[in-house]
Amino acid sequence: MKILQLDVDSLTYELIKPEAKFYEESDKKSSTVKDTLVLMVSIEEGDDKSVADKAAADAIEVAKKLDRNHVLVYPFAHLSNNLADPKSAMATMSELFKELEKSGLKVSRSPFGWNKKLTVAIKGHPLAEQGRSYGKDDERKVYKKAKPVGINTSIVKKSDWSGLPPTDHRTIGEKLDLYSFQEVSPGMVYWHNNGHIIFRELMAYIRSKLDEYNYKEIATPAFANLALWHVSGHIDHYKDDMYSFESDSGEMGLKPMNCPSTILIFKSKKWSYREFPVRFADFDKLYRNEISGALTGLFRVREMTQDDAHIFVRPDQIEGELTTLLKMVKELYQVFGLSYTAKLSTMPDSHLGDEALWHEAESSLKNALKANSMEFGLKEKDGAFYGPKIDFQIKDSMGREWQCATIQLDYQLPKRFGLSYTGEDGKEHDIVIIHRVIYGSLERFIGVLTEHLQGRFPTWLAPVQVQVVSISDQTYKYAEDVYNKIKSEKVRVNLDNSDRTLQYKIRDAQMQQVPYMIVLGKKEAEAGTVTIRDRTGKQTMGIKLDDFLKSIKSEISERRFELGLK
Repeated sequence: MKILQLDVDSLTYELIKPEAKFYEESDKKSSTVKDTLVLMVSIEEGDDKSVADKAAADAIEVAKKLDRNHVLVYPFAHLSNNLADPKSAMATMSELFKELEKSGLKVSRSPFGWNKKLTVAIKGHPLAEQGRSYGKDDERKVYKKAKPVGINTSIVKKSDWSGLPPTDHRTIGEKLDLYSFQEVSPGMVYWHNNGHIIFRELMAYIRSKLDEYNYKEIATPAFANLALWHVSGHIDHYKDDMYSFESDSGEMGLKPMNCPSTILIFKSKKWSYREFPVRFADFDKLYRNEISGALTGLFRVREMTQDDAHIFVRPDQIEGELTTLLKMVKELYQVFGLSYTAKLSTMPDSHLGDEALWHEAESSLKNALKANSMEFGLKEKDGAFYGPKIDFQIKDSMGREWQCATIQLDYQLPKRFGLSYTGEDGKEHDIVIIHRVIYGSLERFIGVLTEHLQGRFPTWLAPVQVQVVSISDQTYKYAEDVYNKIKSEKVRVNLDNSDRTLQYKIRDAQMQQVPYMIVLGKKEAEAGTVTIRDRTGKQTMGIKLDDFLKSIKSEISERRFELGLK
């Protein structure tokens, strides 16, 4: 049995038509649930009541941790390629439902065997999406026991994205040669040169902001003894989603988050009150063992890079640092033409620490939002178990909302790791950690940006910024001179001196969403000028190359965004 657990703000499904030989009749053609733990369930060969009981017990425990009193069982065949026959699956699904009902939770079910239209808004916290695997073919156990058996060349191939709409980032990524997904590395991204340019430019931009805001960039090992995550408390929530293995140093785990390792660097020296705030940034790869059915292109991966940062502050510095972070979020999102809304998530019923400290933390977040004239909504009782937070939901060109940036106050990890600083009075004082990401996962942000812009990246992000096009063989030499001059100015440029027709060359550059084409014919060669055509079709003749270079270099250095939205 495979289950994807979703803690949702809301979920709506509409029944379209039966798609299995055995299906459940239903007079209710649509339904909506709110603030619900949703279990997306695939029943597999060999699943029985014992498997259903185990899955139910786990779901009940998670519901209590999340303070949810409603559970929806949603048949979802896409998590497994080893499905039970429909009749057996319906029976096991019923056993799961009955066991959940015994807990006293409100339990509902979506009819089995239907094709459905689904709309879901998932809550923005670290435990909002969790994969689970049960039964004798436990996916995670298979990973741990797997041994090299040689390479079967029949599986060394790209994932097949045929049938996806042209607006999907996977379709656009293939068309623009940005990235691919290979079956030998499920849930991991193969960055092609074009896509890696975008990745590097985004990294360069956030690094420029880190320099501006006085961050120190660090890096930590990819794996550590699981004892580290026992101290942090993450092991209780993430162990199922970690890759772990036995070694002569004990049970080790690939890191699914950076905070515990960052804390070890902070803890490696004594700190004075004069040295705060201390801002550590980290771009290490993270690894999370998501079940295969939950993987979705760049949006949900097993290997990711976050623009992660942990800021260690004295309590009296919290609101000032929050103001700085709100400013940073605003500056970064403006560059991408993205609007956003803020949501304040407050103390859940199940939490660590005393309530007075929680109320103080929530007040700090509220005060910072109000002081910066930022409107915000409330997500009552939706904070993490160790602290309240601000989530930022960006809106793309298609009206969809994505949660990317997060700012979270944490009083608990400093206590668990025994962090302190020496105050002006010579005594030891408590520290507060502010966790923050702005892009979130670079992979997910690039996926969102790709669909938001439909591949029309602004000039500073575009893999190829200029395409030089010669009209005939008489202008080949002039085209080469123009190409070499542009390349020497560190502008990303391609030269098309092929014998294809001019219309084909222009169409090819437009299909690749190149921001600018330089079209060169006999007239331009004789005058020593260039004709500029942008990807919207606007054309300007008789331009001096130096003037164009001055203009485009200014556009790139200022990270202008206008062309990207045309």
